[in-house]
Amino acid sequence: MKQQSILLFILLLFSLSACGGEGKGAHKGKRSGGDNSTIVDDAINLPKSTLTPEIEESIAYMYSEEKLARELYLNLYALFGIKQLYNIPNNSEIEHVDAMNRLAIKYDLNITQYPETMPPYDALSLAQYGNGQFPVEEVQSLYDILYDKGMQSQEDALAVGCMVEVTDVEDLNRYLALTSDAPDVVEIFNFLRDGSYNHYWAFDKGLKDRGVSEGCCGVGEEYCHPEYPED
Repeated sequence: MKQQSILLFILLLFSLSACGGEGKGAHKGKRSGGDNSTIVDDAINLPKSTLTPEIEESIAYMYSEEKLARELYLNLYALFGIKQLYNIPNNSEIEHVDAMNRLAIKYDLNITQYPETMPPYDALSLAQYGNGQFPVEEVQSLYDILYDKGMQSQEDALAVGCMVEVTDVEDLNRYLALTSDAPDVVEIFNFLRDGSYNHYWAFDKGLKDRGVSEGCCGVGEEYCHPEYPED
């Protein structure tokens, strides 16, 4: 995501421009097969891979990004009581944060030191990042921007959900291109990406239920959902 993605958020933050019909949003994502805990356990139990610095960095980054999703949604739920903002973080995002944390433990990565992530893993330092606080500066800036938008109205809160989930997919697609030699990381990233597709459609429905006929596509063309990649 980095600076370019943050700039896109700022430029599109308060604009509501249509992306035209169903467009890219017509294709819904696949659902993860099997029990989520089993998927994560099986991935973590795979033999260790040899990770490049870029893959180590991606683990640290996605930990903070998944933490952002969970805490942003719950903090907006406290304002508006929207069911998606409660169900998604409590049923899925908590598992996503845990999965990334377990990868960091497996590879002894200090994910509070992004982007270097030099060992050892430091649970005490990580625990010092409270609600709405993140070890990755770009994610911290993004959280602050999105919370300020989401707190404006119920529609803005749901629009923020669309933006977060599309950004997650784009970041994971980019990182997956770097991880082909790390099967355990690939499995976890695919698990996160499947979840993001499903969450996107929940936020899309929430907007449509409130009279935003184009759903997430009404947030802007950049957040009209991309196609799920074919295997």
